[in-house]
Amino acid sequence: MDVNAAVAAAAAIAGLCTGVIAMLAFRWSEREQARPTRTSLHTASSGPALPPGVDTVLSVLRSSAVVLDESDAVVKASSAAYALGLVRGGRLAVEPMLQMARDTRRDGEIRQVELDLPRRGTGRGDALAVSARVAPLGSRLVLLLVEDLTEARRIEAVRRDFVANVSHELKTPVGALSLLSEAVMDAADDPEAVQRFAGRMQNEATRLTSLVQELIDLSRVQNDDPLEDSESVRVDELVTEAIERSRQAADSKQITLGAGGTEKLHVWGNRGQLAAALGNLVENAVNYSPARTRVGVAGRRIAAPGGDLIEIAVTDQGIGISERDKERIFERFYRVDPARSRATGGTGLGLSIVKHVAASHGGEVTVWSAEGQGSTFTLRLPEAGSAREKAEADRQGRNRLSGALKEPAAFEDEERPHFESEETDEPLSAPEVRP
Repeated sequence: MDVNAAVAAAAAIAGLCTGVIAMLAFRWSEREQARPTRTSLHTASSGPALPPGVDTVLSVLRSSAVVLDESDAVVKASSAAYALGLVRGGRLAVEPMLQMARDTRRDGEIRQVELDLPRRGTGRGDALAVSARVAPLGSRLVLLLVEDLTEARRIEAVRRDFVANVSHELKTPVGALSLLSEAVMDAADDPEAVQRFAGRMQNEATRLTSLVQELIDLSRVQNDDPLEDSESVRVDELVTEAIERSRQAADSKQITLGAGGTEKLHVWGNRGQLAAALGNLVENAVNYSPARTRVGVAGRRIAAPGGDLIEIAVTDQGIGISERDKERIFERFYRVDPARSRATGGTGLGLSIVKHVAASHGGEVTVWSAEGQGSTFTLRLPEAGSAREKAEADRQGRNRLSGALKEPAAFEDEERPHFESEETDEPLSAPEVRP
């Protein structure tokens, strides 16, 4: 009997200890669950959650999206919004947009405005044109949608200038052909006059054909991606082709054409466009050089931080270019000497084509000139190896930015936006507002 009592007492004590231990473990578990973790603190500090489905809808929009809470803090923003520099440090960095958001939160009205934002820190004077639209999102949030209009504005300006210039340039030869045809009809009884007028008509028709062809070439250069049909191109072959294209004109003026230093040099790009650009440079050098002079084409490889460059220089002993004209010679339809251009059949589009070809291939074209001494046009293009690698990297990263909305903390370590100020954390202010 005493043994049974002892066993029962021991079992009771063991059960009591087990219960105490279980209670302590339960209390400790509750305390750990109640303790705020880093994730829970981040979620709590990120403000109210988006309504169901809004995140998915905004992620597929082309516009940059920013969601603000009632304290003007950024709840979520798209990658494009950070890339444009609209958000900095978890806050909206553009003061007019922030003011629109506050006004919309106050009265619930949808607002829209076009702004020109300065590109700070880039050294360029152009602006970033955007259209901003603000709307309430639920009772506590405000949605800001921003669309980049910079490229659309540039294309529209190019279109207007192009139409105006083409209309003027086409009007001249067409008008001349009309007058000459009337002269031929009036001189039907004078064979010599008819032959003379017919010759001038042929010249104007040739000029008109050249103008139309160069307009087509310029349109192709501007609209096509040269790297989609690119290859490794030997520079010496490009130079030979350009020289042969101007051989007849050079021989008629007893101009010597020479080339050197182009062996074993290769560039990466569209062969047709590169040949047209270099051919235009050589043709201009011949056209603007006096008789019995020399036009030379030289090539070399130069070191550059982003990879070696191939430099092709075309030098002449012609009339030279004034400082005033050097600033405009790459504009469409601009001519240094209009009288000489009419005599040589120039359209004023050759150097514009060269500029666009160089830019689309990741290079540049520069000019040195002194009046009465001659000119040197230098075409710099990435070498074949580095240019091909860069083209592949650009193609792979073309769609790198996702439209998915992200919280500001996800971008804390990203690069600073390209137009933000380097000296202050204050919001950007005083952009030009378009009515």
